Amino acid sequence: MARVHLDRRELRAVQQVLKSGRLRSGPITEDFERRFARAVGARFAVAVNSGTTALYLAYRALLAPGDEVIVPDFTFVATASMVVAVGAKPVFADVDPETFTLDPADVERRLTRRTRALAPVHLYGHPADISGLTRLAQRHHLRVIWDAAQAHGASFRGRDVGSFPDVVCYSFYPSKNMTTGEGGMLTTSDPSLAAEFRLARSHGEESRYRHVRLGFNFRLTDFAAALGREQLRKLPAAIRLRRRNAAVLACGLAGVPGLKMPKTTARAEHAFNLFTIRLDPDILRLSRDEFQKQLARRGIETAAHYPLPLHRQPIFRGYGSDREFPVSARLAETVLSLPVHPGLSHGDLGYIVRSVRELAGCAARA
Repeated sequence: MARVHLDRRELRAVQQVLKSGRLRSGPITEDFERRFARAVGARFAVAVNSGTTALYLAYRALLAPGDEVIVPDFTFVATASMVVAVGAKPVFADVDPETFTLDPADVERRLTRRTRALAPVHLYGHPADISGLTRLAQRHHLRVIWDAAQAHGASFRGRDVGSFPDVVCYSFYPSKNMTTGEGGMLTTSDPSLAAEFRLARSHGEESRYRHVRLGFNFRLTDFAAALGREQLRKLPAAIRLRRRNAAVLACGLAGVPGLKMPKTTARAEHAFNLFTIRLDPDILRLSRDEFQKQLARRGIETAAHYPLPLHRQPIFRGYGSDREFPVSARLAETVLSLPVHPGLSHGDLGYIVRSVRELAGCAARA
């Protein structure tokens, strides 16, 4: 599903930091932050040790205990669990059946007097409806925390998703479009927010041994940042390859009964961290899980992102039912992500297309 290829420049960059003996967060991290902010069009970028940490710090800065945050029901658990971690309450909303991102109409139905923020996710690399959600937030005086963990290189109406207010959270986990091994980033154009993130990630330390806030050790190391700088340099080429691979898969699988390809809206540029198809159980005799097993027997790794909507997660039991989130519940049972990473050859892509087509053909109901 993912392959991390490190070239000589990346290995040399990390080696130089290791040889220097200066391994903690320092000038390399600061330079990585400046470059990342410039790349996405934000004034500030603050590096941290994971995407989950980025979400936690964003929520901690913008929410108070008891506040409600609208979160998509169909996403990775951290988007909601970090709301709980700061003492606030996630309120789930259903997603758009075509883009899998937060549905503004369903969001509006779930607003209450305690709602303080929205937490849209640019799922799989497809931008959420930024215009619609931003208008809704402005109308109801809400803050917006964008989860761009899978969306490095995505844009909306020609503008990088990392440039939108209030704050954008990234992950640099190895399966993402760029990696630092583990790591994360917050981007914002609000100087007060950037200052708060920097204080909170390093023990609330305003100057050496002067602590003005409760804080943590959430820093990114310089050797991780050295890798991140080189990965950032390669990101545009990597995104082009992901989009090319996605186009090959979409073209090769177009028109296959029982399969629905990912859709990109006219205003969005998809970053294709994942190429996620949907299987139609009314047309195919195989369930998604059995389809996945059959592909594995052919040597093709796939993944279900995600097999449980958040309202079905044990940690959120009682937060809703399938009837309340029909799109999310159906997606959890029918989505399947195929390999789309830049390391795939034309032969790899051809084999994936042939295998999926053959399996779907055999599984189609008469």
